[in-house]
Amino acid sequence: MKHKENGHVGLMVFILLITIIGCSQQVKEDYLIKVFEGASDEVGVKSGYVNSRGDTIIALGKYYYCYTDTLKNLAIVLKKGGACVAIDRNQRELFELFWYDNGPDDIVEGLFRIKKNGKIGYANLDGEIVIKPQYACAFPFKDGKAKVAYNCNTSSVGEYSKWDSDHWIYIDKSGKEIE
Repeated sequence: MKHKENGHVGLMVFILLITIIGCSQQVKEDYLIKVFEGASDEVGVKSGYVNSRGDTIIALGKYYYCYTDTLKNLAIVLKKGGACVAIDRNQRELFELFWYDNGPDDIVEGLFRIKKNGKIGYANLDGEIVIKPQYACAFPFKDGKAKVAYNCNTSSVGEYSKWDSDHWIYIDKSGKEIE
């Protein structure tokens, strides 16, 4: 009887190991890795994405440039027409990113700015729009709040620009106005 019980334990351990290996392979399959042509990865160099087996999923050069090294939920890419967008694994465009200082907006406190119809909102790294685009001006989050305005003007200051508004408000990460 002990031999038979040990056999069951051994079989259960074997099944558990196969399950763990299968799950880790599945997790590994969930990621796409950025590849690029040549020795240097910089804007304008053809880039794309492959899966863990090296199969091309997003062809080199489909986008002008791929910013994201590992595509899990979303990748930030620069379209050939100039727009910077987030795409999912199926290459479906999720939203356009806010362009800041010669590149896509930085991720600050887990959120980054996005644009739609000239308005600014916020999204997260899961590809979810957390605060819909509704602001004319919106700064990145700092200490859990962001300074935003529904109406503002952009003026030039040398090679830079600045936002002016008579009515700035602060919002939390859910979009609720706070003091």
